[in-house]
Amino acid sequence: MQIMAGDVRANQKLVLDGDVWVVVSAEHYKREQRRAIARIRMKSITTGKVIERNFPTAEPLELADLELRDMQFLYREGDDYVFMDETTYEQIHLPRDLLGDAAGYLKENTTITVTLHEGRAIGVELPPKVDLKITETMPAVRGNTVQNVTKAATLETGLVIQVPLFCNTGDVVRVNTRDGSYVERV
Repeated sequence: MQIMAGDVRANQKLVLDGDVWVVVSAEHYKREQRRAIARIRMKSITTGKVIERNFPTAEPLELADLELRDMQFLYREGDDYVFMDETTYEQIHLPRDLLGDAAGYLKENTTITVTLHEGRAIGVELPPKVDLKITETMPAVRGNTVQNVTKAATLETGLVIQVPLFCNTGDVVRVNTRDGSYVERV
C-alpha cells in the first residue's frame, strides 16, 4: 500500500531502502516559488538508526505491511528465546539481540505481541506490567526509615531493580516494563 509523502504522520511504518522505518516526525514546508516538501524523521526498526529525509509531497512512499501476533514465551535455548503462536501453535526462535531489554521481563507463559514483516520478526511489545518474584535482596536495616529509601533486588529473570525496604526475598512485585520501575507488591 502506498501513501503520499505529504500525508505521512508520526508512528506510521514505512518501507524505505529495504528496511522498515517508524516515522518519528513529519513536517511540511512550502518554499517560495518551489514545490512543497515533507521533511520526515524516521527510526529504523532493525538497527535503531535515525535519519531525516526530504521528499516532494506528491512522492509515493510504501507503507509497511506489518502483522501483529500474540505469542507465548515457552523457554530459553542458548541465546534464543522460543515463542509459540497462540492460534497456530507454531514455534519460532527469537535471538536475544532482537528482544533487547524485553528479555529481562520474560518468564515462562508470558504473552507478548510480536511484530512480523514479510514473515520475519522485527520487534516485540511487552504487556505494560509484569509480576516477578524476588530471588535475592538484602534485609532492611532497622532505623533506616528516611522516605523513599530503596534497595536493589534481583528478580527471577535476572533483572535487577530498586524496591522499597519492606520487600523481601520471595515476595512477588509488579514491575513497569516501560522503565523497569517498581509498581507495587502483589
